[in-house]
Amino acid sequence: MDKKVKIALNLMLALGLLTFANFSQDMFSNDTIRLLTLSLIYAIGAMSMNLINGFTGLFSLGHAGFMAIGAYTTAILTLSPANKQQLFIIEPIAGPLLNLNTPLWVALIIGGLIAALFALLIGLPVLKLKGDYLAVASLGFSEILVIIFTNLTTITNGATGLSRIPGLKNLTGMTASMSPFWPMLFFLLTLLLLRKLIDSSYGRALKAIREDEIAAEAMGINLQLHKTLSFAVGAFFASIAGGLLAAWGTSINPVQFKFVFTYQILLIVVIGGMGSLTGSILASFLYAFGMERMRILDDISGIAGLRMVVFSILLILVVLFFRRGIMGTREITWESLAKLFNRKKGEVS
Repeated sequence: MDKKVKIALNLMLALGLLTFANFSQDMFSNDTIRLLTLSLIYAIGAMSMNLINGFTGLFSLGHAGFMAIGAYTTAILTLSPANKQQLFIIEPIAGPLLNLNTPLWVALIIGGLIAALFALLIGLPVLKLKGDYLAVASLGFSEILVIIFTNLTTITNGATGLSRIPGLKNLTGMTASMSPFWPMLFFLLTLLLLRKLIDSSYGRALKAIREDEIAAEAMGINLQLHKTLSFAVGAFFASIAGGLLAAWGTSINPVQFKFVFTYQILLIVVIGGMGSLTGSILASFLYAFGMERMRILDDISGIAGLRMVVFSILLILVVLFFRRGIMGTREITWESLAKLFNRKKGEVS
């Protein structure tokens, strides 16, 4: 397919999705909008984790920690000074943070940069480890952050957490209900930038490292540099997802970001396919909507937690029949859609 045609199609699709997201709260119920927004946030988190675990082959379990950095940064930067004074009851908020107040998108980017900086600092020693050792070290980092957030009362409000975080508004900020506009915008930016990175020479180097580190190093690829790059970029977008999650729920506390949350994101990545961005997106929507819609099983049966049993069975089936996830390492592209359309057209004729 011609490159100009693809660019035009991508622009049209992006504009269409942003327009839809900006006005969708007038077309669907609040429940549907909340799930749509959560799916987009999960998709950002899953794509960022897929870059580290799926495309680079690192086994990192520190994602919840990076998301916590984004969530707390966004909360502190978007809360009004008056609300901060009311929320910090046990100990007053640290002086310099009281009057800080920025728009959501600025807070998200600042949170992303802080998370990327943390990733660079811990990446230098941690990324020399491999396999299970890296998983344990990154999981330890995430748990340390939870303890720090719990005890850093003058910044995070301790175990009480932060509430009254400004919610997600549309482009004009005039809507009274939740809008998926900002999650959609950052979802598209995440997809675009990660796609560009993966298709670049850096992305090909990351895949080479995933396939065989020794061979990649023998070809002249700097393992430490590329692993750190992947780790920092993944942390940046994980933080964006965390910040949006804080605005989605309008309240956060340290317990939300324990290791279980990392496993949820990892689950989405595995179901979608390790090494497929579009697989992560599909799995995010399936997970968010599926888990919510299956609540009806608990209500009908009267057995609390039945939906988790059914979900676990479905997960086992997926693993049995799609061992590499729904998409494997494949991507949904304009070319693949065109081939599918032409094949169906040929079958009809």
